[in-house]
Amino acid sequence: MSSPRTISFRIATEKVAELDAIAKAMDRNRSYLLNEAVESYLGEQQRFAAMVKEGREDILAGRTFSHEEVENLVGEWERAGR
Repeated sequence: MSSPRTISFRIATEKVAELDAIAKAMDRNRSYLLNEAVESYLGEQQRFAAMVKEGREDILAGRTFSHEEVENLVGEWERAGR
């Protein structure tokens, strides 16, 4: 891991209070929670980008479903109680 770097940004006062309350309840500091939040956000964005890439590759390879096929599949799920 590289050495930590200090950054700053603006955030609503209410959000800081909520963050501090969570940090206190977890016996952690604000920096720890913000690092956890950023790590989670970056992971989600990376997964999303990978899914978009996979979807584009599927389209280019012709691996798609017609609208009718999707409607039928959703109908089957609804009838199965999913």
